[in-house]
Amino acid sequence: MAEPIVYNVTDDLVDRLIGLAPGAKTYEVRHVREKVAAATQGSYDALFDPALPGLTLAERLLVALYATRITPSPLLAAHYRARLADAGATPADIAVAESGKPSDAATPRLAAILEFTRKLIEKPVEGDEAALKTLPAAGVSTPAVVTLSQLVAFLSYQVRLVAGLEAMKALEGQPERAAATPPAPFPANTAATAPGAVIKAHGFTNESLEWKAWLDVVNVETATPEQVAVLEESHPKAKVSDYYLFLVHQPEILRQRSTAFNAIMYAPGGLSRAERELGSTYVSRINGCVYCASVHAQRFEQLAKRNEVIAQVFEDPATAGTTARELAIGKFSIQITEAPAAVNSDSIQALKDAGLNEGEILDLLHSDAIFAWANRLMLNLGEPVFPKA
Repeated sequence: MAEPIVYNVTDDLVDRLIGLAPGAKTYEVRHVREKVAAATQGSYDALFDPALPGLTLAERLLVALYATRITPSPLLAAHYRARLADAGATPADIAVAESGKPSDAATPRLAAILEFTRKLIEKPVEGDEAALKTLPAAGVSTPAVVTLSQLVAFLSYQVRLVAGLEAMKALEGQPERAAATPPAPFPANTAATAPGAVIKAHGFTNESLEWKAWLDVVNVETATPEQVAVLEESHPKAKVSDYYLFLVHQPEILRQRSTAFNAIMYAPGGLSRAERELGSTYVSRINGCVYCASVHAQRFEQLAKRNEVIAQVFEDPATAGTTARELAIGKFSIQITEAPAAVNSDSIQALKDAGLNEGEILDLLHSDAIFAWANRLMLNLGEPVFPKA
């Protein structure tokens, strides 16, 4: 079993890149959720462990540079560019990641890896079964497919986390603004929906769905002790879930990801659990993840005891929201999903105008960012299974 990853707050990459330091408001707000910060750093450490087999460190850093270049995130791209200088990648490969396109790659393997990355970054719903199976055809093993999928999904999370924290820091440095009157919700764009009613719109539903992996999953009976331990830590039903049984091909990466997810979605205090679920439903609707949208629509209704806003999100997320606060949550969730580079201090101020404090804003940012990660895994590794009619 690998040595456990230990978090050292003084080495936190996100803090270092953004320039967050003890005593500053955004730093202190972020580190109230220390488990999230630790698991974010732990995920980075696990994904870029030089000893991780399957994909070389140079290949992983090329993916990171390419992904953060096309998202874009100049701050993260500069970081991964600097790391590549010491990782043994060829100048030609670095040039492809820096300014080229996947078809420019020197080998079919790297071309397949970068093309898969492009699809997941730009339009994750295109990461379908055909896209996934280009990887084994190019010589990428199943555990390495898991590494690549987790890496691209993590980068999608990391980019949005950094963008949101940069915006929070920027607002922190400005004179205090008087709260503006938030916009009123649009007139209801769907009929009133009774709690418990089945909602279906544009391929989305609040029905319970199953999920099936496209490649081979780990057999619990022959799993390693570390794999079993990580499954037990991750979710009560992980041992019978294709999702977890596929991701546990790389147990330490799954451990860090599960820790981050659970700390983001279930920590007490801060943004209400229902509003975290609502943010994740907005993100899943925008990304086209039918499975995640169904799960988190159900969780919102269980917590909020209503579902009319879910019907609105499924119908048209841009106009969804039964209150000014929900409308602001939706607007931010859409922006951080579609255009993280455009998130700025005004984006954060709009949430404050709707009544969210800094801790609640951080929780919303975390919820939105983790579903940039979750949606990409669900979309590119398998497919939802609908109930039989």
